[in-house]
Amino acid sequence: MRPGVALLGALASLLLLLLLRRMWWCPADAPARSRFVVEQSREDARGTPAALSTLRSPATRATQAPRATNSTYLNEKSLQLTEKCKSLQYGFESLSNKTKRYSERDYLQMITNIQSCPWRRQAEEYENFRAKLTSCCDAVQNFVVSQNNTPVGTNMTYEVESKKQIPIRENIFHMFPVSQPFVGYPYNHCAVVGNGGILNKSLCGAEIDKSDFVFRCNLPPTTGDVSKDVGSKTNLVTVNPSIITLKYGNLKEKKAVFLEDITTYGDAFLLLPAFSFRANTGASFKVYYTLRESKARQKVLFFHPRYLKHLALFWRTKGVTAYRLSTGLMIASVAVELCANVKLYGFWPFSKTLEDTPVSHHYYDNTLPKRGFHQMPKEYNQILQLHVKGILKLQFSKCEIA
Repeated sequence: MRPGVALLGALASLLLLLLLRRMWWCPADAPARSRFVVEQSREDARGTPAALSTLRSPATRATQAPRATNSTYLNEKSLQLTEKCKSLQYGFESLSNKTKRYSERDYLQMITNIQSCPWRRQAEEYENFRAKLTSCCDAVQNFVVSQNNTPVGTNMTYEVESKKQIPIRENIFHMFPVSQPFVGYPYNHCAVVGNGGILNKSLCGAEIDKSDFVFRCNLPPTTGDVSKDVGSKTNLVTVNPSIITLKYGNLKEKKAVFLEDITTYGDAFLLLPAFSFRANTGASFKVYYTLRESKARQKVLFFHPRYLKHLALFWRTKGVTAYRLSTGLMIASVAVELCANVKLYGFWPFSKTLEDTPVSHHYYDNTLPKRGFHQMPKEYNQILQLHVKGILKLQFSKCEIA
């Protein structure tokens, strides 16, 4: 054979071998690459990183040479979630600044987004907020009227009826504790239990009862079947004087009923706004004398009107300008100063759940508050911000059972 012919044959064999090798890789590689490019462009259009799309596509994972480890993918996913959750704070600012009334749907959508974000306590945010509350109001020293902060001879100015005063004479002075009575301060875990219908079927009772200190509002029921949802432990419960007047006949013929009802609260403090309105004073003092005469386990405390006035000014700077703060927001504010970890239950000012199930206003009835008295949407907006910032935690739905 001539040398030229032999050389041509060798070249032809080499070309055939290269062609066969190319055919071996292309069927698996080229389609996978084209799918990845399409997915990447679609994900880029939606603003989702391509790395997340490869996690969702087994075919792509199997054929695409990995650009990084799975931990890198997960870290990137976590970063995306963190950025999304941070952006919620800007959404709250727009809610606060918006002039038109926001609908329930707007709030429920926001809460749905919040629930997708893992909650973490942010120590720095908590300390900063707590310092601001202490600077303006100082719940530890001023939250309740005491002999230390209100000496004999003081002319106590009413919280709301600020042109009216009551002189603190010996007989009134002796109703006050010597100093703040919260001997366990600072408490580690505190539960602030609102009365929202969202508590029904929540199974939060056991979790609430594990708290170091439990705040409740306006003598709510805690016995019987409801205890599995709302718990039974109570360390402090507020009492609206209107309850004493309307439900218990100003403690005349229904005094025995009142004393029987409050036994369910053990040795809890009963907290009354005796010095918010002049009309509250008589009923609040009546509660004090009734408990003292019957040697009841519970002790009476009075909100300090100066504390409530300063607290209202604090929240006014944040857009809550209602005639008066709700008891829930007052107590939540107190809890942040008295407790290291605060969790709120039963705070739900909406007519339905996130699953569109109707919700009663209270877990025990559907009596609505007076219109124009409180600003529940604005208050709840502020509470949601505290949740998102990791200052306190809101329970939105059922509790997990251990």
